[in-house]
Parts: sequence; structure tokens; C-alpha cells
Amino acid sequence: MSVPSATTGSRDSARFFTQPKVQIIVATLCCLLWGSSYPAIKIGYAVLGITQNDIPSKLIFAGYRFVLAGLLLLILAAFSKKPVFELNRRNSGQLMLLGFTQTAIQYVFFYIGLAYTTGVRGSILNSTTTFFSVLLAHFIYKNDKVSPRKALGCLLGFVGVMVVNFGDGLFEFAFTLLGEGFIVIAAFVLSAASIYGKRISQSMDVMVMTGYQLGFGGVVLLAAGYATGGSLHAFTLGSTALLAYLALLSAAAFTLWSLLLKYNQVGKVTVFNFLVPVFGTVLSAICLNENIMELKNLVALVLVCGGIWLVTRSAQRSAGYSKGGVAVRPQGRG
Repeated sequence: MSVPSATTGSRDSARFFTQPKVQIIVATLCCLLWGSSYPAIKIGYAVLGITQNDIPSKLIFAGYRFVLAGLLLLILAAFSKKPVFELNRRNSGQLMLLGFTQTAIQYVFFYIGLAYTTGVRGSILNSTTTFFSVLLAHFIYKNDKVSPRKALGCLLGFVGVMVVNFGDGLFEFAFTLLGEGFIVIAAFVLSAASIYGKRISQSMDVMVMTGYQLGFGGVVLLAAGYATGGSLHAFTLGSTALLAYLALLSAAAFTLWSLLLKYNQVGKVTVFNFLVPVFGTVLSAICLNENIMELKNLVALVLVCGGIWLVTRSAQRSAGYSKGGVAVRPQGRG
């Protein structure tokens, strides 16, 4: 199984990315990369000396990540001879709005929320993006209504969210607005913004679109962070490498996921979505020494993953090939 060179053309690329082994390996790798972002962000707070209450510095941390990720994608798009510089006033405005919502606003809630909860719980709670997207699509698209199978998947997912927030007592909930609440709000904002992004992607190359919206959203985060007194001073080789990893994982995972969607049926790719919370919880347990073996965490993980599988699997029968590589990304992580 060899990777085709850049000169072999789209036919060889299609032949390569439609191989079942390649689909499984590449989709799993993308989900692994996205799942690793949960512990990586929390480790970043520690190595950069960002305290739990230092919200402005968290915004700067996020801003640098997404500016770098956006630049990487745009450079890759330019080398791929995509229309990077063919923007008009209309789609420039659309990209700014998308970047403001999908990257800036969403990650304000996500980065703050992750500081006030564990990586295990954060990865499970953020998976509600899939279920919010299904519910919003029901009211927006005439041909994307909630089926009984999708409804069951959403129900399982939200029950999983309730389970992971159980406290020590049967009817006690360990839920805080700044922690778990902000993670769920981030998931809702992401699902709504992703629907807007899907609309834009019909008339714009998806790699160019994502590169610009990540870059613009990152600039907004940087401006907000510095304007409110944030700063990053503890840059070392380790912290710089971690920041570079977060930027690279965004660019690499997005590019690979887009190629899978370009050459395969959407349902065959998105069914791997359930792996993101699996990798997120396992890697958080390993890297952050968090307890994944709590019964409520295991039950919640099974319910959420089962719900994602039902929701995405139900779309497979009617899904055609992705047009223009529309980025149906797990959790939409940039």
C-alpha cells in the first residue's frame, strides 16, 4: 500500500483513498489527532503557566494556534493551486462571519470550559455537536429531517451527557456553567456555525474557506486576549513544540479528512465520528492521569459513541459522494 506521488494525478489519488484499508487507517488517524487536542490543550495551560482564571491568556493561546493552522492550510492550498487569492467583498464578509463564530466565539467557550472540567468529561460533552447538528438540520433543511434512528441516537447522546454529570449521589449533578456548561455551549455554537460553513462551501474551495476562517478567528482571539490583559511569557522549546503540534494537527487532520470525503461516500467516513470521544477520553486518562474507569464515565462514553454511530450510520444509506470535499468533520475541530 503505497502513497501516490503528487504527479500521478487525481485518478491515482482516488484509487488510493477509496481502498478500505486506507479509509480505516486515515479516518482513525484523523480522529486520533482530534481526540488528542483535549489533553494537549490542558497540558498547554500547565507548561505555559496559564492559571484557571486567566481567561485572556487562554484566548491568546487559542489565537496563536488557529492563526498558525490557518496559515498552514492556506500555504498548502496555494501549493495545490487552489483559488487562495480569488476573494470578493461578498465571500470575504462570509469568511469573516464564519471565522468569528466557528473559531472565535466557539473557542472562547471551549478553551474556558476545558479549564474548569476534566479532559475526559470535556471530550464526551463536546461530542454533543453531532446531535445539535442533527436537530438544527431538521429545522433548516427540508431533505434532512430527524428519522426515528437519528432521534434514538440523539436521545442516547444526551442521556450520556446527563450520566457524565452525575455527582456522588443518585440525584446530584456535578455541573458548572464555566466548565461543563461552556463546553456544551461551544458544541452548540459549532454546530450552528458549521451549517453556515456548509452553505459557503458550496461556492468556495473548502480548504481555502477553512484556512481563512481559522486565521481570521485566530486574529480575533489574539486581539481579544491582548486587549483584556492577557500574555504568554513561558515559551520554552516544549511549549512551542506543543503549540506547533496543535496547529499541525488541525491542518493535517482537516486535509486528510477532506480527501476521504472527496473520494468516498460521506456516510462511510462520518461513521468514524464516534472514535473522537473514545480517543479524547483515553488520551486524557493517559496524559493527564484522569480516571476513565469511573462507571459513569464508561457508561456515558458508550451512550455518546452509540448515539453518534446511530446518527451517522443512518445517513450512510442516502449519502452520495461529497461534493467539493465538504468538510463533515467530527466535532468540527479546526
